[in-house]
Amino acid sequence: MKKKNKVFVAVTNDISTDYRVHKICSYLIKLGFDVVVYGRVLPNTITVKRAYTIIRKKHFFNNNFLFYAEYNIRLFFYILFRKFNYIVSNDLDTLPACFFTSKLKNIDLVYDSHELFSEGPELQGRAFVQNFWRKLEDFFLPRIKKSYTVSQSIADFYDKKYQNKMGVIKNVPLMNAYSNLKEVKFPTDKRTILYQGVLNPGRGIKPMIKALKYIDNLDLVIIGYGKVEQELRMFVAKEKMDERVHFLGRIDRGKLINYTKLATLGMVLEEPLGLSFTYSLPNKLFDFIHAEIPIIAGNMPEISRIINEYKVGVTVEDYSPEKIASKINEVLNDAALLSSIKKHQQETKEILCWEIESKKLDNYFK
Repeated sequence: MKKKNKVFVAVTNDISTDYRVHKICSYLIKLGFDVVVYGRVLPNTITVKRAYTIIRKKHFFNNNFLFYAEYNIRLFFYILFRKFNYIVSNDLDTLPACFFTSKLKNIDLVYDSHELFSEGPELQGRAFVQNFWRKLEDFFLPRIKKSYTVSQSIADFYDKKYQNKMGVIKNVPLMNAYSNLKEVKFPTDKRTILYQGVLNPGRGIKPMIKALKYIDNLDLVIIGYGKVEQELRMFVAKEKMDERVHFLGRIDRGKLINYTKLATLGMVLEEPLGLSFTYSLPNKLFDFIHAEIPIIAGNMPEISRIINEYKVGVTVEDYSPEKIASKINEVLNDAALLSSIKKHQQETKEILCWEIESKKLDNYFK
């Protein structure tokens, strides 16, 4: 019997919640590959069972330069002494080890850029650190033959800088994601606007909390975890909005869709904190489309392009609470608009779905 080709996938984030990595690995399994995903042990991670092998290593360091150094050194030697036909590097922080082992062992390297890494919001105002990541991009990206990213704006940015013709594979859901719903409840009987995702700076959550003061019968539900969670809870208390903002914490991806479907509106109010955010196409944008939840979005180029082309929501003029509230009230009071958005979402989710988008992977794996 002919042995299956093996694909090695490197990630630094939480394997249990990285839906993009899971979908890609599942597609490669479907194509007949053996897949091994290499990650790390993280606090409060969720144990998952998958059709592919998952390897998690506990690190001595989990932050800053020492973590990236330890991770890449250990990753390098792990790949070096094992046989694979492809290496998939997810984001710039896994690339050094993946690149050098691919060269030493003559293995095909595929680079998946989940964001414009060197222009991320956490790097703004940190010139030395940002320059370090830019130098890594300058070295590696022109030398990689197979690469793709999540939005056209990011691909265009890299192509203009490196002439590397990066492809685009959007992080869209599977069509059947909402076909087997279970009954769940929100902790409020009011209409709701939903934020789901990582709780990091620049997600528009604070302006949304303030905007609630100008909207009747609408609560904010927040699903997720992250570095600013405690800060947000304190902000809610300061604004005296405890009864209108509900933190549901971290919810497993498989169960999350049940909650998404309950919302009245979905918020995608990413703020322009660096080009990575400006050019982003957040997962939740497509989750809301597939759940048929009208979207209130920031006026970012990629996000507004989807909103305007497919007519699946509305964009706000700016991030002032008054303007956000005005747009939300406009949508909630327009039954015809809500009906039109939902109709367009029903049509759009058959276009922007993983069943179609995943076929682009055939260009990278033979």
